Amino acid sequence: MWDEVTERDLKYMREALREAEAAGAAGDVPVGAIVVLGDRIVGRGRNERELTGDPLAHAEIVALRAAAAELGHWRLDEAELFVTLEPCPMCAGAIVQSRLRSLTYGTPDARGGAARSLFRICDDPRTHHRVDVRNGILAEESASLLTEFFRSKRKPRP
Repeated sequence: MWDEVTERDLKYMREALREAEAAGAAGDVPVGAIVVLGDRIVGRGRNERELTGDPLAHAEIVALRAAAAELGHWRLDEAELFVTLEPCPMCAGAIVQSRLRSLTYGTPDARGGAARSLFRICDDPRTHHRVDVRNGILAEESASLLTEFFRSKRKPRP
């Protein structure tokens, strides 16, 4: 299982938070993701659905595509993904399909999370590949970005 949270974990989650902040500043839901191989960031992603009009442009998908392009292959079996929000079913499936070694996410998604909250796609024993999953690293910071973003989108009440 997982040991305590390390400085390395915090470093990469902070990078994911920077991506999330950039997504929010661009008008997208503030979710950010980083793919790490060894001690090198090989992929970065942020939500870009509003920016690109692409329904698949979730932070995780953008980061996985960038990592695959950087490495020249789709198998990311030694790589780790750090993301600010628990992945949805589509992203959890992509994480399994890319053969990632591990997933670390900040805050859970009680209504759409597919790594722990609603489903356990990433480490389901019925799948051909299982990903080590842990959560809660910089969870408050991740949740705060989302809360503030949606609060700013709500219309003020008279």
